[in-house]
Amino acid sequence: MRISIFSLARKVATLALSLVLSLLAVAQQPGGAPAYSYSPELIAELKKLQEAALSSDYAYKQTAHLSNNIGPRLSGSPQAEHAVSYVADELRSLGLEVRLEKVMVPHWVRGEETGELVEFPGQAPGTRQKIVLTALGGSVATPAEGLTAEVVVADSFAHLGSMGRERVAGRIVLFNARFDKQMAAQGFATDAYIQAVAYRGAGASVAARLGARAALVRSVGGADYRLPHTGAMNYAADAPRIPAGAVAAEDADLMAYLAAQGKVRMRLTLTPQTLPDVESHNVIADLKGSEHPEQVVIVSGHLDSWDLGTGALDDAVGVAAAMEVARLIKRLNLRPKRTIRVIAWMNEENGLRGGTTYAQNHATEISNHIAAIESDIGAGHPLGFNAHVKPEALRMLQPAANVLQSMGAGLIKLVTNPVGADISPLENAGVPGFAPLQDVRTYFDYHHTAADTLDKVVPRELAENAAVMAVLAYAIASLPEPLPR
Repeated sequence: MRISIFSLARKVATLALSLVLSLLAVAQQPGGAPAYSYSPELIAELKKLQEAALSSDYAYKQTAHLSNNIGPRLSGSPQAEHAVSYVADELRSLGLEVRLEKVMVPHWVRGEETGELVEFPGQAPGTRQKIVLTALGGSVATPAEGLTAEVVVADSFAHLGSMGRERVAGRIVLFNARFDKQMAAQGFATDAYIQAVAYRGAGASVAARLGARAALVRSVGGADYRLPHTGAMNYAADAPRIPAGAVAAEDADLMAYLAAQGKVRMRLTLTPQTLPDVESHNVIADLKGSEHPEQVVIVSGHLDSWDLGTGALDDAVGVAAAMEVARLIKRLNLRPKRTIRVIAWMNEENGLRGGTTYAQNHATEISNHIAAIESDIGAGHPLGFNAHVKPEALRMLQPAANVLQSMGAGLIKLVTNPVGADISPLENAGVPGFAPLQDVRTYFDYHHTAADTLDKVVPRELAENAAVMAVLAYAIASLPEPLPR
């Protein structure tokens, strides 16, 4: 058998990583405390769960149904409520105790969205240039016939501020802040997103304070395939509300190039509507614990999605993986000591009403929420899991991580901030929070775009994520004592 130098290097790297993880596991024991041990029975059950998850296509089939059969699931839409009914029925068929929790959600509807440059340096007589764009979620509309104004380009909030009101008033502002693709390629895509998304969230209000008529942002994402990325924006209470959209990266570059040469005027038409809030639901399904049924371990994803694509990566995969956790535990006839609660959250994308409503409704039960797990950043290969816990909890989690190490998912990353949007109200109240630690290098290429579709999901990697959630949830639900908080 021939072994390439690349294969050999990979094996050596894997062995080295295992050694480092072992040393870290020892070093993490607080005060030199002995390693925490699980019973042989629990270790065997965790391994069974992992193996069953890796050999199952259930999560992929559920993802396919949510994304392909039901389609885009923006809060307030018929598809969103149909998804609620579908997931509830599916969880009932698995033998779980299911209830729907009422959530009043925003109902924003996308309308016409067009842009074209009507004046620019070097323009051929009688011609215009199309701009590929989309409205940002929550945006107000332009006049029905659109608005036409000069474009000013700013690389940052500070840059725009330096122009002063005289150069901004009456114009369309383009924030041309780039998503750092090098940062994303090196495994820090979430950090790159956090840097760039500030312009999507606050750009319209910053521009409006200087008198702008509309605000555009360079799409927050990594792929330059002339795809505009939508997403929620927010209006500040002290600023006028002006139309807001996202421009494909190539078109942002085009407009910046032309504006550097001279005057650029654009005709922009956005006709979204914000309708009255409508009733929707979180889907809550319990697999009751055998010893402490009142104590809850949540596994979850959010059911709503943006309307440009079919919401496969964001976040049908998270809901499907959570459903798989309960199905596997039932199929293997395992009996966790604590209740495993599957939640399909509603309205993560443009309001977080599902997560906040749940926290409010269950405020008196927070002390019995032992942990909350949420998957909401795609389904790339998991390296382990993020843990928003006290450091002394790490030793209690290490045996579960050791089981996951066999598939390269044994890392525990201790973090100090909430790891999931929907579970953040619970985390802020002291509930230990967890999320799969995934390869997200390409996730923001598709995030909030028309390209968020089923073909981007790798079935094996989705199964790996379900395995991480299943092993972690069952371990926490089966420990002799709760995690510290």
